[in-house]
Amino acid sequence: MTSFSDLGLAAPLLAAVAGANYAEPTPIQAQAIPPALTGRDVLGIAQTGTGKTAAFALPILTRLQSGPRALPTAPRALILAPTRELAAQIGESFRMLGRRLGTRVAVVFGGVPKGRQARALAAGVDVVVATPGRLLDLMGDRAIRLDRVEVLVLDEADHMLDLGFILPIRRIVAHVPTARQTMFFSATMPKEIATLADGLLRDPARVAVAPVATTVDKIEQRVIFVEQAGKRRVLARLLGGVAPGRTLVFTRTKHGADRVVKHLAEDGIAAEAIHGNKSQPQRERALAAFRSGHARVLVATDIAARGIDVTGIEHVINFELPNVPESYVHRIGRTARAGAAGAAISLCDGAERAFLRDIEKLIRTKLPAMPMPEENLKRAA
Repeated sequence: MTSFSDLGLAAPLLAAVAGANYAEPTPIQAQAIPPALTGRDVLGIAQTGTGKTAAFALPILTRLQSGPRALPTAPRALILAPTRELAAQIGESFRMLGRRLGTRVAVVFGGVPKGRQARALAAGVDVVVATPGRLLDLMGDRAIRLDRVEVLVLDEADHMLDLGFILPIRRIVAHVPTARQTMFFSATMPKEIATLADGLLRDPARVAVAPVATTVDKIEQRVIFVEQAGKRRVLARLLGGVAPGRTLVFTRTKHGADRVVKHLAEDGIAAEAIHGNKSQPQRERALAAFRSGHARVLVATDIAARGIDVTGIEHVINFELPNVPESYVHRIGRTARAGAAGAAISLCDGAERAFLRDIEKLIRTKLPAMPMPEENLKRAA
């Protein structure tokens, strides 16, 4: 069995790993870290919740121990992420793992004023974690330059495709030195992403710890067939009985997420919504309430599926099935993380049967039907 000490990490990083209670490397870490430490490009395919962040953070932190300190506005490592939540999560991982090394990290994303981010960059940082749109804004303001980037990472590349970030990524990469190390991580590999990877990577080490678009084995997946008009009642019953713990509910639209939160409040269930129309402070407050347990239900759209890393999510409920089957994989990957078990329940009406067939084809599994839950909702006094 591989241990972190077998991977060639520096002593401060081994101490940081131990302090974070990482018992042993996950498969993606065990396979990606050794070639990354040699400076080789890496193409990693792994489902969500498998430890991809540490798989690239630990080699980058090892590299940053040597060489020159970062100059003002000129980071040595750049990580691109599709959403604010995921960028913040990656930044926190770098800070935690790099604390003993004095690594300076900046996270830049939209929805907040640029001034503080620009000042952090001007002070000089080793690692920048960014969403593409805000990074381009800062590049236009000359608040950051990429000509000294030694390592470039694209995380959740397939979700960047979903959000229309391929052209912005190409614009950003044009400013990064060609003599660099590139690491590319994605849970799925559609044709457009494979083409992008081929253009960015040079003889990469290919690491795949699970077949493309498989789902975590420990997730119990079921479907309830119910027409749209009955979904509100079924969701309330599930949250009142079958899924009493911390639960993440997905809708397809922003307005749908807000509507579900409103209906749950009327049914005596505290819930928060997180989606693209929410400001960054609103999104942070919603996540904080969910983490603390003040709201045991978080209702989200797919834009948030990759950036929610909250421990103890027992259930994922698809109030509406996604029309992109790969999104199903990312949604339910929010539960059963770090080896824990979890459950995913999808509510499917007649108009969504085609979506269900596409999902079952992708994951190579037929979702078992679940009977309607009993009327056991306990309303708030």
